Amino acid sequence: MRRILAVGDIHGCAKTFRKLLLEGLKIRKSDTLYCIGDYIDRGPDSKGVIDFILELRSKGFKIRTLRGNHEQLMLDSIKGEDDEEQWLFNGGEETLESFGVTSFREMKPEYQDFFKKTKFYMVNGPYIFVHAGLNFGPEDIFEDRDAMLWVRRFPVDKQKLGDRIIIHGHTPASIDDILYPERKDVINIDAGCVYKERPGQGYLVAIDLVARKRIATRNCE
Repeated sequence: MRRILAVGDIHGCAKTFRKLLLEGLKIRKSDTLYCIGDYIDRGPDSKGVIDFILELRSKGFKIRTLRGNHEQLMLDSIKGEDDEEQWLFNGGEETLESFGVTSFREMKPEYQDFFKKTKFYMVNGPYIFVHAGLNFGPEDIFEDRDAMLWVRRFPVDKQKLGDRIIIHGHTPASIDDILYPERKDVINIDAGCVYKERPGQGYLVAIDLVARKRIATRNCE
């Protein structure tokens, strides 16, 4: 069976990410896995997360990578001192330390290329994959890229969404809310993996959209 999978905000938790994919999902080359952004910042091994994705791709696994607000903060960090400070304040220092550099410009081209090629959204059949959510105000729901990276608790226009289902992260929720969601058309899979000190959080979550089940791995960093 060809599975359609998605995994939420990893935030530098490379060991947990590897455990979820290899043990929880037992990922196969016939799967398509959507990573919905925020690979970096705050956690201990952002480089390890990217290295694992690149390793899987090199072996023929289909890994689709979306952009999160933290990747955007990093990409914007070279614009000026204020932008750099904004990124560092939001976890960028841990990322730079992980890569052994002092700025995004110093990262190897393969890593810079990885981040620059991340997508704001992707569609697979009825499923829309996006980091944060969508702005249903404009006629085109895919127009507002800032919303795709930053929006929280967004209202949905059912007429514009139709029968499609949004898979997103960005807003950490408790594991109970993730595993037993009230809504069927908007599915949040961010259980705050990096926030293992918070009650109900500290889990990295994936969803198998074919089997309609969620798989959670406790932060093991």
